[in-house]
Parts: sequence; structure tokens; C-alpha cells
Amino acid sequence: MRRPLLSAVLALLVLSAFPADEPQSRGFIEPIPVQTGFADVNGINLFFRVYGEGPPILMIHGGLSDSRVWRAQLGTLSEHHSVIVADSRGQGRSSSTDDVITYDLMADDYLALLDVLHIPKVALVGWSDGGIIGLDIAIRHPERLSRLFVQAANATPDGSLAYKPDDPNRPELRHYDDVRQEIEALWANEPNFSQAELEGIPVPTEIAIGEHDEAISRAHTEYLASTIPGAKLLILPSVGHSAPLEDPNGYATAVLNFVDGTTI
Repeated sequence: MRRPLLSAVLALLVLSAFPADEPQSRGFIEPIPVQTGFADVNGINLFFRVYGEGPPILMIHGGLSDSRVWRAQLGTLSEHHSVIVADSRGQGRSSSTDDVITYDLMADDYLALLDVLHIPKVALVGWSDGGIIGLDIAIRHPERLSRLFVQAANATPDGSLAYKPDDPNRPELRHYDDVRQEIEALWANEPNFSQAELEGIPVPTEIAIGEHDEAISRAHTEYLASTIPGAKLLILPSVGHSAPLEDPNGYATAVLNFVDGTTI
């Protein structure tokens, strides 16, 4: 999610759609995880769950939400895959430190989680901030990714529709006691991936955006898809920024079509 209004909307969607750890919320049945715990990584306790067996998929949620946003996709995706979900640092059930939250740092957290789970390589699915984390890993550690599905992410702050380059109230990127302030400062200042970095991504990639996305510009999304070598562009019909919640089945199908190689 981008900016205070959209982050508040996402928080309300998460709480209303998944009010508690009930396995049959909203008409779907959440599978039983094969592993649940807190991984000790980079000085924090990172909450995670693993579902199913098979080629691994790592799902990374958007900013100021948590891994519950994927609950409607878990049953479908875990039928033939091992699906790993986690709460990014300082969000959901994961702890944080006084270190400034950056995309590099969160990417390192997820790589450390994969090390704890003894998983050398995954297909990564990232929504919004999760997609930015995916791009970060693809740039710095492409050997850890088999495929990358990025939905509603930006490579630079000006990819956000809310971006104001001369905003005198732009928050400084630093540690805040309130994680909401810290994530909003992150959005105002990061990411800053160069064109050369994007052009150097060797991972098979699909760039997706909702037809009615309220947060990320279509032009910026098209720039990502045209700059990353061989990347595919996918427009998710009749949904906005919160596509995984708005069309859970369609989203799961899109992920599987790409991860299992039927669209490349």
C-alpha cells in the first residue's frame, strides 16, 4: 500500500476479511500449516508459516499489513507447492529493532528466513512493498529466485500516484517509535532502483497491476515491464491495488500460471 489513506484502507480490509485465525473465514478453507514459528533473523523474531509441499513459493505482503492477506490463496497455491508466508519486520506478529526499516533490510530478513528453512531458491510473489522487496532480491541476490511475480510495486518513489517531489512535509527516512510513521517515511524516500539495476535482473519476471490501481501509475508499471529483460506485463481485470483481496481466485490463478511456466 502507498501513503496513509491507502494504508488505512488496506488495514481495514485485512481486519474485516480476516478478523481472527478462523480457518473458514469468507467462504474459503485455510489449510493447516506444516510449520509455524518465529525465525531469529537479523536481531528480530520473524513470524512465518509454511503450507503444503512441492516447489517453494514465497509470498510477501504489502506495507502496514501482514501475511493474513494471503489466506484466500493458500489452499490453491499449496496443493502442489510449498508456500511460505511471513510478517515483515515491525508488522503483524514480527518484532523490530532500532534499525531503520529499508527495503534492503527487509529483503535480508526474508533471505535469512529462507536460510533458516534451508530453502536455496524460491519463486517470489510480492504485492506492493512485497513486490519492491522482490525486486531488491532480484537485483542483489538473483540466484535465490526461480521466478518473480511483482504486483503493484514501484522502482522509485515517483512511481507512486501520491508522490510529491517538492513536498515540504516529506518525512525523513529514520527510525520512528511508531512503525506506521517509519513505513510512511520509507514510502516517501525509497526505493531507488536505477534503470541499470533493473536491466540487470536475470530472473524470469512478470509485472502485474490491477486495472484500477489507485496507488501505482500504469506508466511506471509499463516502464518496469519494458526495462527488466524478458519481463511480461499482466493487467489484472476489474481490480485495484488490493487485487489479492478483491479477486482471490483470479489472483491465485495468475500466480500459478506464471510460477508453473504456462505463460512463458
